Amino acid sequence: MPRCLVFDTGPVISLTTNNLLWLLKPLRKQFNGDFYISKRVKEELVEHPLTTKKYKFEALQVLKLVMDDILTVVDNKEIDDLTDQLMDYANKSFKAYGNYISVLHRGEVESLALAIHLGAEALVVDERTIRKVVESPEDLMRLLKHKLHTRVTIDQKNFRRLKEMVKKVKLIRSFELVTISFELGLLDKYITEEERKKYPNLSRSLLEGVLWGVKLNGCAVTEREIAQVLKLES
Repeated sequence: MPRCLVFDTGPVISLTTNNLLWLLKPLRKQFNGDFYISKRVKEELVEHPLTTKKYKFEALQVLKLVMDDILTVVDNKEIDDLTDQLMDYANKSFKAYGNYISVLHRGEVESLALAIHLGAEALVVDERTIRKVVESPEDLMRLLKHKLHTRVTIDQKNFRRLKEMVKKVKLIRSFELVTISFELGLLDKYITEEERKKYPNLSRSLLEGVLWGVKLNGCAVTEREIAQVLKLES
């Protein structure tokens, strides 16, 4: 099967709001594979925003990538069935006050299902909760306990099934995408040679600006992670 990445809604929004959506085309070429989104993600990025005044322009930018096959939409029953399974296990794994806690919504679970179905190299997702579900579900229980200020229990049967289904999924964020773009020189167009001579630290400022840009637009990344990347790239 050809190499591919699956994108959740958040990273595409983050790139769009930072005027960096154009990066997906050269990144796809560099990756030498395909970029996919699910039916629900397309609805969240295009169909629904097109009915609004505030996000219509952003939706049109994403739509162009869909029409140009930079982002390919996948819609089939296998994905729907797998999404139902994952939703059931994820949202019936944790309990508080005797009730199951709904931890994930269908859009992000559909992206996860698509990544599993395609055997994607990675799922590109910014939201913290789904990252916890995939990478460290035990930590999610502690996070829920802290947020709800009460005891949280685990339904071990559903929890084991969930962990088994997601164990091979790898995750990256818009944070990693913009860092890679910087390393590839894709962001060099924002600084002229004349500006570089006048401001020696401008490349660092550029990287810092895009990293904080994606963080402030919803990417789950810490200040420490940003500082580490800036140190490595300096």
